[in-house]
Amino acid sequence: MSPTTAEQALRRLELTVTRRLDGLLHGAHQGLLPGTGSEAGDSRVYVPGEDDVRRMDWNVTARTTIPHVRDLIADRELETWALADLSPSMDFGTADTDKRDLVVAAVGAIGFLSSRMGDRFGALVIHDEFVHRMPARTGRPALYGLLNSLMDAPRGSVVPDPPDLAEGIEILSATRRRRGMRLIVSDFLEAHPDLDPDAERPWERPIRRLAARHQVLAVEVIDPRELELPDVGRVAFADPETGNVREVHLTPKIRRAYAEAAALQREGTRLALRRAGIAHLVLRTDRDWVFDVAQFVLRQRRTRHLAHRRPTA
Repeated sequence: MSPTTAEQALRRLELTVTRRLDGLLHGAHQGLLPGTGSEAGDSRVYVPGEDDVRRMDWNVTARTTIPHVRDLIADRELETWALADLSPSMDFGTADTDKRDLVVAAVGAIGFLSSRMGDRFGALVIHDEFVHRMPARTGRPALYGLLNSLMDAPRGSVVPDPPDLAEGIEILSATRRRRGMRLIVSDFLEAHPDLDPDAERPWERPIRRLAARHQVLAVEVIDPRELELPDVGRVAFADPETGNVREVHLTPKIRRAYAEAAALQREGTRLALRRAGIAHLVLRTDRDWVFDVAQFVLRQRRTRHLAHRRPTA
């Protein structure tokens, strides 16, 4: 992709995010410690010589007849890190776009919205035999550079012993200890999938440890041909991870067995993320990803609102 084309694509992405998702995904976040800021915190007894009299809480002082001051909550920047899966299986797409384009869209959506609040945004990228690190920075130019790197990354190639998703999550958890938001964008496909939905996935324990310290959002990217096969007769299938090619005649029995196996694999992913207590967003190459993101956020807000409602008799 030429620099002009990439720049235009990123500008369209930013315009789409700011027009259709601005004000929907992000909100204010506060620090955990008192300090200089604009958000009022708790009141406490005034200490002469140490506290600023301009922060005197006159309402509490009048009620208790004891001088009180009100602390301020420091405005802390949030550090967001994304784990982008650009393995060969992401270079696939039979609908409106490729899966890797949805990876850039998901990372860009969170990145543009967080950068508008001055937060730091960085990424780890699983590509070929390495997990590449792009340091967290603030500002629109830094985010543009990160997204350009994702867009310009070459197609995945067959390499011996490539890093898997579990390894990427382990690196993300071990190297970035500062609390914040973590975004994981992948198809969650495994080299040797277990079709038992209740079985533990290889990445389940690492992502559970990550969620114990950070807010985690898992974005699963899928293509409709990964869920069911068309009735087209004999087809040559190529495994992008290993390069193996095999011809298969797609009989109704084989297509039915494939659809059942794909449904079990996706159900296993859903249950594993649910056991880990992680928000799960599904993006498809044949759907409007902005609409799916908006619907997901609205469902999350509705669920959170219902969870905080007081039970009635």
